[in-house]
Amino acid sequence: MMKRTMKGGGSMDTTVQIEGPYNFDQALKRLAFDPLIQTDREKRTLKLPILVNDQPVVVTLQATGSTENPSFHLTTHQNEDKDAILTKVYEIMHFHVPLKQVTDHYQDTDLYPLMKEHEGTPFITDFQPYGCLMKTIIHQQLNMKFATTLTERFVKTFGYEKEGAWFYPSPQTVSKLHVDELRQLQFSLRKAEYVIQTSEKIAAGNLDLEQIRLKREDQIVEELITLRGIGRWTAENFMMFGLGRMDLFPAQDIGVQNALKQFYNLDQKPSLEWMGKKSSDWSPYRSYATLYLWNSLENGIIV
Repeated sequence: MMKRTMKGGGSMDTTVQIEGPYNFDQALKRLAFDPLIQTDREKRTLKLPILVNDQPVVVTLQATGSTENPSFHLTTHQNEDKDAILTKVYEIMHFHVPLKQVTDHYQDTDLYPLMKEHEGTPFITDFQPYGCLMKTIIHQQLNMKFATTLTERFVKTFGYEKEGAWFYPSPQTVSKLHVDELRQLQFSLRKAEYVIQTSEKIAAGNLDLEQIRLKREDQIVEELITLRGIGRWTAENFMMFGLGRMDLFPAQDIGVQNALKQFYNLDQKPSLEWMGKKSSDWSPYRSYATLYLWNSLENGIIV
């Protein structure tokens, strides 16, 4: 259910009501760790820097309801397509996903206690698909603290700020960078090459991140791993955080392995074969299992 009111001058003032549960405060807690994301946990606000018709638009979202009865106030000053803005907001925030249904799906699995513990926590995707792909490449084989720092340097050096929200640089901008410019930010030589070369492919039209949305997961993986520096882990994380796919389980992710080791009280990290068998029962919401496993480590929750 959605109630919408518009103000003059090209601005948008919209109230959105969705089906509960939807734990925005828990999601905001996770997002607040990223210095590029503008959050205010006290006021329960989040700024979404999105691209609509290739134009930068900043949407301010404020939670006005509860976890069980969620509602949100959305405002923006840009004179862009209001329906397109709302569509992107819904995709990013997973407003369209019935989260109780996600939890109920796990009721007959041994992962249910974890899913119930985190019930209503939404999977919020990254705000710009290209930015997500760049961030995922940057984060490869780095600890989270340095990966976050490196991504912040990249965006604040080559991207731009609008109304307090940060936009990633365009593929065209990054494609013209020299490796040395990224090396100055402490990029490794190879990672700098991966970022620039992938951007060159996108800028030249040889990789279309909007058209790729229409493909199956296996097709997307097959296309992305042909690019230098992109493997299965990067492709799977991009599909989750960049495209909002709900049935991804990155078994090669160390965090997922550690969380499963903790949850099942294993003596060692689980094998890929073991994880494949376990996760087969979790489809079609394996991305939510992944998120909640990550959250169990971050929150120190042992179920």
